[in-house]
Amino acid sequence: MKTLRGIAASRGIAIGPAFHFRRADLSFERYTTKDPAAEWARFQAALQTACEQLAEVYAQAEAESGAEQAAIFQAHALILEDPELLEAVQTAIEEQGLNAEAALSDAVEMYVQMLESLDDEYFSARAADVRDVAARLLRILLGVAESPAEGLTAPSIILARDLTPSDTVLLDKSLVLGFCTAEGGATSHTAILARGLGLPAVVGVGAEVLEIPDGALLVLDGDEGVLLVEPDEKTVEIHRRRQEKASALLAQAQKRAGEPAVTHDGHRVEVVANIGSVAEAEVALESGAEGVGLLRTEFLYMGRSSLPDEEEQYRVYRAITDQFGERPVILRTLDIGGDKELACLDLPREMNPFLGLRAIRLCLARPELFKPQLRAALRAGAGRNLKVMFPMVSTVDEVRAARAILEECRADLLAEGHAVAEEMEIGIMVEVPAAALLADRLASEVDFFSIGTNDLSQYTLAADRTNALVAPLADAFHPAVLRLVRDIITAAHAQGKWVGLCGELAGEPLAIPILLGLGLDEFSMNAPVIPLAKEIIRTLTLDQAREVAAATLELDSPEAVRALVRERLPAVGELADPNF
Repeated sequence: MKTLRGIAASRGIAIGPAFHFRRADLSFERYTTKDPAAEWARFQAALQTACEQLAEVYAQAEAESGAEQAAIFQAHALILEDPELLEAVQTAIEEQGLNAEAALSDAVEMYVQMLESLDDEYFSARAADVRDVAARLLRILLGVAESPAEGLTAPSIILARDLTPSDTVLLDKSLVLGFCTAEGGATSHTAILARGLGLPAVVGVGAEVLEIPDGALLVLDGDEGVLLVEPDEKTVEIHRRRQEKASALLAQAQKRAGEPAVTHDGHRVEVVANIGSVAEAEVALESGAEGVGLLRTEFLYMGRSSLPDEEEQYRVYRAITDQFGERPVILRTLDIGGDKELACLDLPREMNPFLGLRAIRLCLARPELFKPQLRAALRAGAGRNLKVMFPMVSTVDEVRAARAILEECRADLLAEGHAVAEEMEIGIMVEVPAAALLADRLASEVDFFSIGTNDLSQYTLAADRTNALVAPLADAFHPAVLRLVRDIITAAHAQGKWVGLCGELAGEPLAIPILLGLGLDEFSMNAPVIPLAKEIIRTLTLDQAREVAAATLELDSPEAVRALVRERLPAVGELADPNF
């Protein structure tokens, strides 16, 4: 048995044969064309075909994984419209006389080198997108069919150097047990897709994974970041028993998903969902969500050449609130910047975008961007339980300025004769240490807090969560982060305000007792985790949770925190099995 280690990208265990995802050979000859006009026309025809293919691929991806994952293909379509890229290809064809394949390859290589020279993981991922689009065009120009998954006829663990969004759409998901790649990080498309599908994934294993023969028996551990090659029968049986036990526990939790989350001693908390589309709202309700703790509105803006207008936003927000009826839906205003960029916004390039013009800062600086969204939210909230929260707040003045714009929008809508939400709760994301330390002052300005532990962790621990070299340091289980969570909740409760948490920590089984013990009122998480989270809460008493939470705050590492929860609460440790 051989053990290969990589980056744990998506939780779970898979057991099955290896299947190598092999791309077609896209080598071509360079030559000088005698008819540049005809060559340019050939390229334009390929461009049109690529656009048509991407429209089909987008529809398929949206149906399988939701709008948020599918948005990447809208971004790919925009690459095909990039004037600088197209001009470079046209110049190479018409002035240098190059054939279309060579002209495209040269233009793309120059574009990619520029992106990669920025030495930033986000721009490196965009470079991969450009290469993906170029490969699509080359396949069309060369007449090569998209069949890298030919031969995948039985459920298998997919092995590859790396997988692009286009690659993964070609796979029959019913035959995919998990993913393992030689390259990539926790934010790669493979990782994102695997989490969206609920499949285990290990990435960044190294070139050795490419030498595994097709059909070799594998055990993929997506929690530990390990791939076992040709394991012995005993090892396979151990992992299979874990799989079966996990499936049984999950089935039990699913049966009770619609019931409230109440501790043994009668303390109830809300368990709600993080969603990013109308389709995800349906999944959340099926999973037992009691509402929406985080409606990511960026999905309406991503991968398009123009901004959504007020009417489009209103229709989408209304469709989601209609599904939830009287249940609460918390709409987060546009959170762009950091690792999220909009093609339709001409924003300046920043050396450190995570500390730059993002989220509420951007919206306050661009009221023409902010007001249509607030107007749409106010209209969608009429007769519904819609709340609004502002992301990345760091000062009291930001909250006051945002609320003033909201009230201005309300007055304008009423003057225009629109129905609007009569009372709308206003909250903020607490994800910057300054906001955590000012929680007592900020609590008097808002109706609720929602803690964003993904950003709070990286800002508190000074570790970029998108940088594979330091991302493990940005661990929300760190006692420093947990102490901030405690202080935020204490400050809010002192003024009668409730607190939710919509970072990934809310759905971490081992974190749930800690957060419960710290007094968290609302747990917001990805929909598939909701049944398990409710089941964990039902195994606890509030006193148990408080004792464990207090003990974790006295520790000095995330590892010690996890170990203490497992030791003190073995039933929770069992439910926190990696398969979940």
